[in-house]
Parts: sequence; structure tokens; C-alpha cells
Amino acid sequence: MILEESPDGEGGGGDGFLLQPADGDSVRKGCNPLVQTQRSRLQNHRARINQQINKEMRMRTGAENLFRATTNHRVKETVALELSYVNSNLQLLKEELEELNSSVDVYQNESEGICVPMIPLGLKETKDLDLATPLRAIRTPSRNEAGLDLLMEYYNHLYFLDIRFFSPNRSLGVFFHWYDSLTGVPSHQRTLAFEKGSVLFNIGALYTQIGARQDRGTRTGIDCAIEAFQRAAGAFNYLKENFSNAPSLDMSVASLSMLVRLMTAQVQECVFEQLTLSGTPREPLSQMRLAQEASRVEDVYSLVYQTMVQPPVRDYVPFSWTTMVNVKAKHFRGLSHYYAAIALCDGPPVADSEIPKYEKAFLQFHITVPEGPSLPVLLQDSEERRKLAKAHLRKAMMNHEEALRLHAVCRILRKMDLLQEVVSLAHRRSLAKYSEIDHEDDFFETAEAPDVHPKTHQKPEIKTPNFSQVKVTDIFHRLGPLSVFSAKNQWQLKGPIHLTRGEGGFGFTLRGDSPVLIAAVIPGGRAEAAGLKEGDYIVSVNGEPCKWGKHSEVVALLTGVGEEGVDIEVVTPQREEPLILVDKKATTLSSAGVLRSDKENGGQVTLPGSFLGWNKKAKRGQGLKRLQPFSPSADNTPASR
Repeated sequence: MILEESPDGEGGGGDGFLLQPADGDSVRKGCNPLVQTQRSRLQNHRARINQQINKEMRMRTGAENLFRATTNHRVKETVALELSYVNSNLQLLKEELEELNSSVDVYQNESEGICVPMIPLGLKETKDLDLATPLRAIRTPSRNEAGLDLLMEYYNHLYFLDIRFFSPNRSLGVFFHWYDSLTGVPSHQRTLAFEKGSVLFNIGALYTQIGARQDRGTRTGIDCAIEAFQRAAGAFNYLKENFSNAPSLDMSVASLSMLVRLMTAQVQECVFEQLTLSGTPREPLSQMRLAQEASRVEDVYSLVYQTMVQPPVRDYVPFSWTTMVNVKAKHFRGLSHYYAAIALCDGPPVADSEIPKYEKAFLQFHITVPEGPSLPVLLQDSEERRKLAKAHLRKAMMNHEEALRLHAVCRILRKMDLLQEVVSLAHRRSLAKYSEIDHEDDFFETAEAPDVHPKTHQKPEIKTPNFSQVKVTDIFHRLGPLSVFSAKNQWQLKGPIHLTRGEGGFGFTLRGDSPVLIAAVIPGGRAEAAGLKEGDYIVSVNGEPCKWGKHSEVVALLTGVGEEGVDIEVVTPQREEPLILVDKKATTLSSAGVLRSDKENGGQVTLPGSFLGWNKKAKRGQGLKRLQPFSPSADNTPASR
């Protein structure tokens, strides 16, 4: 094996090295076998903490019952003291579990530049699944683009796995085990949709990690981060729209809606960072554009925050996430007021010829009309612009101070010096600008500055996963064409059946290919005597498999035999209704071996629909009941409608 260093992060499923096969080993590109050990450590740590929390909860319940039941004053004092210890231990354990489950400080970029941290998701953990080696490898992706391709490949392989082995009428005894991405709570189901949904969630989570690791101090890094977060939003949105009845909270509709909004907000933040790469522009209209972009970022983060504080997401999302989103909302609101002040006080007086252009821009700049003089007077009077700029700077400082206060409240965020440094720098900058334009003889009461109208030049795009970009080959190809050899069909193998030529040949006609179908059996012929039936598929001729054989190839094998005859194997479909043959142009095998037909091939086998059509929610009818994933029933089996 060749050990190759990889810049991937920590955590369950994370990897410090990428193992590549040296010479035909079973390790796949983009797969990290070391993930097994790290996953076990993470889950064992989570399990220990959860067990301790359950123990403390039972102790607290017992103490509370005793406190309510007893009338002895001294016993009440003792129980109250014990309850204080138990509650203290519970709080410490919950904080430890939250810090373990939170991944805010993981997968951040390690560049020397100052960038606001992003929120990545940890991948859902899983247990070993006893499948073929190619599938086992795909369940442990490395944290890079190769890992994404591996997950996409596995997702596409699940199509063939579902068609081949998962019957719509019965459940296989295969449990799919996955752990919640944030809490580590285990879930398991027999339905393959749970496996597919969890893999799709990990595709989105892996995109968030790739986006958070980008160096956003460069244009290339920002572009890559935007692309990654947009694709993460697309994966979560696709999961939300096409899967239902999720057994774990991270895949519930409420959580996925929150994640989609969070990813689009981080895209909007990257768009703002694009405009500030070359520094603060000096042209007032460009500064106003920056202010509106910052206001747009504040607007989307405020929406994410409102989503996070609503049940049931409120009780699930880590407190550090909620606080960080609120800090960002306050920070970017402060930036919008700062750039509004810069546009007002740093620019020269507006010339008469440019007043119409600036009037149009200012009419769309504030949410409400600012107090004071009319717009033409404001544009040409530098003192009035200074007063309004001073009001904007006051709001900027207030929002940055609130962001710093919120940051100090969260114990986990206090460890992230970079976020505090970014907000503190913005606060000092606003304070310095306020001191610069403040005059000692300013005795007027500063008016309330209106908020900046949010506007963006680039709206986030939710990019649905393109599964067709990763081509896969059916690893169960040797079983035969999906049109016949799938879980939805029942058939019986017959043979080998020995046939010899009679006066009328073998006594049957053939049609189609892959596999070749016995279109008709001649009454009184050798085929009828041997037990062959109309609708049987020929799968072997003299021991040579021909499930994928073309029409002409199977005919050549049959006509090439001598007087000793031929041994064939066939499968007989078990149909509820009799087979109806539409194609009347069949090929008849005569005793002379001459083919009498003007059409050699009866048709090709195609996959039923796209790779993704079978993922979608059932919308109507009994015929779609097998598409309902994530059964809420007690035994974790799909519920029929």
C-alpha cells in the first residue's frame, strides 16, 4: 500500500492520509480505510456521554420525585443540594456533547489571511454493510473531490442493487445503519431509500467541507467556495423534495430547509467577499453597492437565524451554529451601515450634471427615506452628508458591539479567535471613522439612520446533483438483463434440456435478444415434448451462457449442432397474466437450419427511466407504493399506502 498525505480534517470518517492501492489492491481511489478506526472512536465517545446523561437524568427524576413526596424539611434540603449537583453535571455533559457534535472549527481553511469562518457539516457515520467489496469501499469517502466521485458512484450503484434484489412485495433482512450527523443518534432501516438518502446527505455535507476549506483570499478560492456551497444546497434540496419520513432529525424536512438556507447564505457571503478582494472602492456608487450587498448578506443570515430558533430545529441545531449565524447577521448589518457612511462622507460634492444619476441610486438605497433635507440638498451639502454618515456609523458600531457580545456568550465560539478578530477589526474601523468625522462643536442630536435596502448582483443558485457525470457499470451484469433478472420478476430455471432435430426442426421460433425469447412452440414438435413453453428465455446453449447473447448469435449456436442434439437451459417467467406477444415476425428454425425472417432483431433492452426516477416521493396510486422511503413504522419496514 502507498500512504499519501491528504489535507483532510478530523472527525468520524475524516482522514489524515489517503490510502492508494499499489498493485491491484481493493482500496478504491477516494476511499479512506482509516475512517473505520476514527468512526469507532467518535461513536464510542458519543455513546459514553449519552449513557452518562441518561444516568444523570434518571437520578434527577428520582430526586425530584422524592422532593415532591417528602414532608421532612432536612430531607428536602439534602435532595435540593443533590439536585443542584446533578443539574450542574448535566449541563457540563451536554456542553461536552455539543462541542463534540459541532463541527464549526473543523475543515476551515488554513490560509494566513483573515476570513470569516463558514459552517460545514460533518458526514453521517455508518456501520459496515456486508455487500460486495466495491460497495464497501465506497461507504468510506476521503474528504475531497475524489470522495465526492466515490459517493456519486455508490449512489448510482444503488440503482442496480434496488432493481436486482429489493422486491416491492417483501423486505430483505439487510439493515442499513446510519448515525445522525450532529447528535450521533443511531438509526436503522431495511429500506434502501434510507441508504440512498444518507449517501445523498453525505454528498451535500462533503460539499460544505470543501467549500469551508477554500482560501477565500483569492478569486479562485471564492469561486470554488461558491460552487461548493451551491452544490451542497442542491443536494439538501433534492433530498428534501424527493425523500420523506426520515428516521433521523438531520434528514427531516425542517432541518433540510434550514441547511438549504444556510448554504445559500454562505454563498451570498462569498459574493460579498468577491467585491472586497481589491479593497474598499473610492467611488461612492461602488461603496453604496457594497453596502447593499452587505445588507443582503445580513438579510439571508437573519432568515437562517429565524429558522434555527423555531421548533423543532431549535432543539436540534448546536447552540454554536445559532450563535454564529446571529453574529454574522449583526456583523454584516454593521458593515452595510459602515459602507453607507463611507459613500456619504468620503466622496466629493456631486456635480450638477450627475445629480439625476445619484438621485436614482439614493432613492433605491435606503429602506425608508432618511430624516432631514431633500435629496438634492443632501447630495450637494457636505455637512448634511456628514451628519447622515455619523448616524450610519453609530448603527455600525452598535451592531458590531452586539456581535461581539453574542460571540462572548458562546463558549465554543470563544475558542474561534478568527471570528472575533474579524468583528473586532470592523468595530475598530467604524469607531476610527466616527472619531474622524466627529466635531467637538457637534451639539445636534444625531438622527436615526434608516437601514440599507438589500440588493445583490449575483443570486445564489441551487444546483441539483448531476449523477450522470459519474458513469457506472452494473456489478451484477453477469446475472443477466434487468428486464428479466430483477427482483420485481419471478422466474424458474429449467434444464439442461436435451433437444434433437425432428422433421420440423427443433419445433420453436425465436424473437428478440438479450435474452432471446421463445416466441412460439410448434404443437407436436420436439420442443413441446421436452417441456419448453412459449415465453421461455434461453440462457444457455451447450453450457455456454447467452443471457446477453444477440439473436443471431443464439441462432448460430443452435443451427451449428449436429445429429447429437443440443442441451439448453431456459428460465420460465412466473406471470400473473398470460404473456401476450405483439411481434408476429418471428424466426423459425427449420431442419435445414435456414432462417426465414425479414427482421433479425426484435429489440434492445433499455433501463426503465433515468437513474433518479425511482427516488422520488410517491404521488398517487398503489403502483407507486414501493417508492415511499423512510418508513415510520415500528419495525422499520416500508409502509404501504
